[in-house]
Amino acid sequence: MRAPDVRVLTAVSEVRRADWDALVSATSTPFVRHAWLQALERSGCATARTGWDPRHLTLWRGTKLIAAAPGYARDDSDGDFSRDWDLAASLSRGQVGYYPKLALTVPFTPCTGERLLVAPGEDRAICAERIVHAARKLCADEGYPTWQVLFPDEAGAREIEQAGMALRVSWQFHWRNEGYGSMADFLARFNSKRRHMLRREMAAPAEQGIEIRTVRGEELRRDPAGWAKRAHALHRSTVDKLMWGRRWLNEKFYLSVFAEMPDAVEVVGAFRGAELIAGAFNVASPLRLYGRYWGCFEEHPFLHFNVCYYHSIADCIARGLQVFEGGAGGEHKLARGFLPALTWSAHGFTDARLDRAVREHLVRETPSRAASVERSMRDSPIFKAAS
Repeated sequence: MRAPDVRVLTAVSEVRRADWDALVSATSTPFVRHAWLQALERSGCATARTGWDPRHLTLWRGTKLIAAAPGYARDDSDGDFSRDWDLAASLSRGQVGYYPKLALTVPFTPCTGERLLVAPGEDRAICAERIVHAARKLCADEGYPTWQVLFPDEAGAREIEQAGMALRVSWQFHWRNEGYGSMADFLARFNSKRRHMLRREMAAPAEQGIEIRTVRGEELRRDPAGWAKRAHALHRSTVDKLMWGRRWLNEKFYLSVFAEMPDAVEVVGAFRGAELIAGAFNVASPLRLYGRYWGCFEEHPFLHFNVCYYHSIADCIARGLQVFEGGAGGEHKLARGFLPALTWSAHGFTDARLDRAVREHLVRETPSRAASVERSMRDSPIFKAAS
């Protein structure tokens, strides 16, 4: 059978939505859908001007798209959550170039999921090998010393490793549904002291006259533009307060995804009467809930924990969702029932010296990171209560 053709796209709009989304599986995240990627690009959030120059790698058999990997040429690592500044800095000291790089990922989205989308019936291993080969060739043609795949799921990471890339492991904190029938079942996993602390924090909004509820479905569809603008305003309210805050997503992006993906986007709102005083922008799949951005117009004790964690945990239990990813980082999540979850990245290099140096580093780094995950698991109040 003829080998598929490789095409490098400079915009996701170069592919019909139906053709791209035909590759999106039932276990894919909403972030790899055509509408999400197009919203990032057409809004101006992910463009060459902002440091995200689209280079989507696609495989075609004639006129049929059979595989795709969203990708971007980058001059730095700001906003891709690769956490590779240590690699870049150490290699630069040895006068080995690290940037620019090709990142196969979703901009601003440290959420694990499929990074290689493959049509049903196609051989995933062969497609992974051809995509990695295409990435290597693109980097050689355009002068990028580095290419990487960020936040693939474990199965995808292993496929990419078999295709010749080096794996790096890290971790986040995720809440996992252990078949809880109610929030009381979840709280029962903690010892009495910790359970009392959580109940005290969860009771705070009612004592403050604040109601928290999720806006989604028909309520969101009645006013998608209004809720998009509120979600953006909440996002801006947080990033503008922080010295390191970044305005990665603009209002045009929110307007697009709320209009085009109403089945997947949600707002957890904290209300005093009819007034919205705080909230979080979440994205949902049939299996998982993803917490993305939080913001508030008023500061109240424990409001962040309730809007961003407790309310969505209860919602996951009620909806039967398997996992709640509350965002990158956050050791404080451990005390509130989140557990360490491995994340993956894969790395390739055009320079043999660079490739060898990074692989030697990862051999030393991986055991220490595995030990850190084990310590976090032991420190979990859920783990301790079960021991």
